[in-house]
Amino acid sequence: MMHPAAWRLITDDDVTASFGLAADDVLARRVGLGDSPPTLRLYTYRSHCALVGRFQRVENELHLDCCRARGIAVNRRPTGGGAILMGRDQLGVALMIPGHGEDVYGRARERMARFAESLVAALGKFGIPAQFRRKNDIEVRGRKIAGLGISRAPGGGLLFHASLLVDLDVPLMLQVLRTPFEKISDKVIATAAGRITTIRRETATRISVDGVRHAVAAAFPAVFGAELIPGDFTAQERRAIAALEEEKYRTDAWVFQTTEVPDAVGAALMKTPGGLLDVRVALAGKMLKAVYLAGDFFAAEDSVAALENSLRWHSCEPEAVAATLRATSAQYPAGWHDVSLDSLIEAVQLAIQRAHSGEINTDSIPYGCFVAAGRS
Repeated sequence: MMHPAAWRLITDDDVTASFGLAADDVLARRVGLGDSPPTLRLYTYRSHCALVGRFQRVENELHLDCCRARGIAVNRRPTGGGAILMGRDQLGVALMIPGHGEDVYGRARERMARFAESLVAALGKFGIPAQFRRKNDIEVRGRKIAGLGISRAPGGGLLFHASLLVDLDVPLMLQVLRTPFEKISDKVIATAAGRITTIRRETATRISVDGVRHAVAAAFPAVFGAELIPGDFTAQERRAIAALEEEKYRTDAWVFQTTEVPDAVGAALMKTPGGLLDVRVALAGKMLKAVYLAGDFFAAEDSVAALENSLRWHSCEPEAVAATLRATSAQYPAGWHDVSLDSLIEAVQLAIQRAHSGEINTDSIPYGCFVAAGRS
């Protein structure tokens, strides 16, 4: 009879940004080398911190003046993806397991799907119908409830990470993270809140972070066939974490490193029979970081969120954008009223063109800057 693999379970709260990131990094390295056991870590941060993805420019992703004024720590994750706001109401889920020599990427993506499956199962315990969408999001009816990331440590260990939203201060998030919006109005807050959801919102309860943590811990053994054994960091691990904090996660060289990939924003306003489309995009080189759809049209909220999410970290090539919008729209055939798919595609592509050319600054878009649907 085959016995389940033994994994260590570490739960810790109120960690600093540098410790939280360094701990995941150290354990991934040590697990890869066989110096630490495979570990599932479920933790929260002491106070709000803004964490950018591995390949992002801090200045492009965060309002640093706001972070300084509010005492919000800024740091950089070892995993990719976009900037996030973490704190006491966001559960950090980190899984550190050994990698494999052959077909590392394929096996890692397979395990990412199982990592996501565990979180979906945990959410299901609360009656939340979550789904793993695309490569790095877990969504509930088109609204993001968790972002996922992955990285491979030098020693061969794999780090899977998720930020699970038990709750979220949306106005603060919009003040900290840079978006293509000039002012944080009530309408912008409502729009952002409609694209994101939380466990407390979905359950209409004040469920505790610890209650969510217990559900997550219970879901992983069934999916991975592993036995979780509660434990803690060893003295040697803590020394390695402290050293990596000083060498890496507390240095400007790591946090504020730059990339040659330029960022740009663009917008397009388009009149359609179903109302005005206001499309805003943010680019990182040839990749779409984000797309925002607004205006006075009528549409199902989940269909709007699904279209926006389908283009996050997506190629900005016109054919690729059109193909993804058509595929996603097909899943919501009744989601839009009198706003044609062709108009949506045209408006998004026009906003991308303007971002590339620098033609329009989205901080000040003149109301007269319209194009008619179906015309270039």
